[in-house]
Amino acid sequence: MSRFPDARPQISFRRARKTARRERASSHANPLLTVALPAWRSKLMLFLLFVGFLALAGRTFYLMGGVSTGFLQRQGEARYARTLEIPATRGRITDRNGVVLASSVPARAVWAIPEDIDAGPEQLHTLARLLQMNVSELKRRLADDRTFVYLRRQVDADVAERIAALKLAGIHSTREFKRHYPEGATNAHVIGFTNVEDRGQEGIELSHERLLAGRAGSRRVIKDRLGRVIEDDWLREPLDGKDIALSIDNRIQYIAHAALKNALDKSRAKAGAAIVFDAKTGEVLALANLPSFDPNLRGRLAGDAIRNRVLTDTFEPGSTMKPFSVASALEAGKVKVDTRIQTAPGRLTIGNRTIGDAHAHGVLSVEEIVAKSSNVGTAKIALDLPAQTLWDTYTAVGFGQAPRIDFPGAVTGRLRPAKTWRPIEQATISYGHGVSVTLVQLARAYSVFANDGLLVPLTLLKADTSAMPVRVMSAETARAMRKMLEMAVGPEGTAPLARIPAYRVAGKTGTAYKIKNGQYVKEYVASFVGFAPVSDPRIVVAVMIDEPAGQHYGGQVAAPVFAAITASALRTLHVTPDAPQEPNREMVALRRTP
Repeated sequence: MSRFPDARPQISFRRARKTARRERASSHANPLLTVALPAWRSKLMLFLLFVGFLALAGRTFYLMGGVSTGFLQRQGEARYARTLEIPATRGRITDRNGVVLASSVPARAVWAIPEDIDAGPEQLHTLARLLQMNVSELKRRLADDRTFVYLRRQVDADVAERIAALKLAGIHSTREFKRHYPEGATNAHVIGFTNVEDRGQEGIELSHERLLAGRAGSRRVIKDRLGRVIEDDWLREPLDGKDIALSIDNRIQYIAHAALKNALDKSRAKAGAAIVFDAKTGEVLALANLPSFDPNLRGRLAGDAIRNRVLTDTFEPGSTMKPFSVASALEAGKVKVDTRIQTAPGRLTIGNRTIGDAHAHGVLSVEEIVAKSSNVGTAKIALDLPAQTLWDTYTAVGFGQAPRIDFPGAVTGRLRPAKTWRPIEQATISYGHGVSVTLVQLARAYSVFANDGLLVPLTLLKADTSAMPVRVMSAETARAMRKMLEMAVGPEGTAPLARIPAYRVAGKTGTAYKIKNGQYVKEYVASFVGFAPVSDPRIVVAVMIDEPAGQHYGGQVAAPVFAAITASALRTLHVTPDAPQEPNREMVALRRTP
């Protein structure tokens, strides 16, 4: 045994180290494994790393140091903050007696944050059913990439509560209002309606939008990550809209609507319209149109039904124009009420055109020409006047001009300048052909005869002060015409069906062909305009029936509607009768029985 027991292991370890050094030295000497790296490369890498760290530091300072944080703040707030618009309560619309015709009722707007939605197929089906929409449409909306999307507006409060009970993440609701119209179709053309944004689209709702709408408010809502509201501040409180009191009397409106509907059912007419207004103040008490619509059911609205025919539909007035032609001649001193005019043989040829009467009458006084509605007699009176004189009378009473009634859609009608009239045109215009008017224009023009020559402005708002009328003809001429118009509804006139018990009435019938595509067609517009009671006129009533089937004359179709509306309206207004009561035939017979 060796004297040094650890010598062999130490010698072996030293030998191994020497061998490793020789191997490393030999590998370094191998030219294939030797790579020459230039000194600038390491320096470049070090510089680039330094620039990168410097850029990161600069960006950190830019974002965190407040140099420009607006974008990040907006992105952050979009995840936890909302600014909600709070609608104002829209003003009510009432009739002249305070009956509510339009009001706002509470509703909810259901909306979603698509990225927060977490609902299963069954829950989506339940939500779609409550919202009354297809599941596919609901999924399409929820797949929207926006941060906010409406699912349905103006949802009833009870439905909104059932949706809230589902406790679906990402589904929310906010308070809003929807418009309710208690009278439905009866007042539809006067009131109009609003859209889903509660903005007026037709009628009073549109024309007085600014007053009714008020001003919306806004709230800032902050939510935590679980969607719970942790802060709720008003930015601007809503300012409710103002109430509006109309001149409409809901009782008379119902009377006019019902009478018009009954007439259309009997005559199988295409459409009809009626207007009633106070002869003294110009306040419109009723304005009815058929066909009508229910403004509570906006999804069923049709263009033909929503058209306000009283203000927008023009037609040739026919014989209702004759009183103004005769009045013009009386004012000019060309004729007197008892002037005799030969109308035989019931025809009048002007150039190569011939006009005629429905019946040959022979010699008629001016009063009888109006009462019997002679075209020939009216044309002869008109041709004795300068065309400009006639035109001045027509424009003075409002023909050819849009009525200033502060209501959307009122049109001007058609009245060509007098200098363009040929003799035959002057003759036909005098009895209402070759000119077009609206029913509201015609009704307002007749207020001249009811008011001793004064033309009153019309209004759909309840008047606090008396209207300022304009004199367009002498009181003497107006009273003379009033007598002629009362004769027109007498037994020898064209409209005995316009008479009503206990009241004296005056008015004129009108019947005219319609014009389609620039040509007269065998379709008619029947009309009647009048007022009552004659001794002290209180109301003016005008009726138009469009395309009646069968009987088509104004005295047969429109006059009975006038009588029905006027009789009920006078009783509703407690107007004192001015005609002697006709004896009851049964009582007379009993008295004669021995």
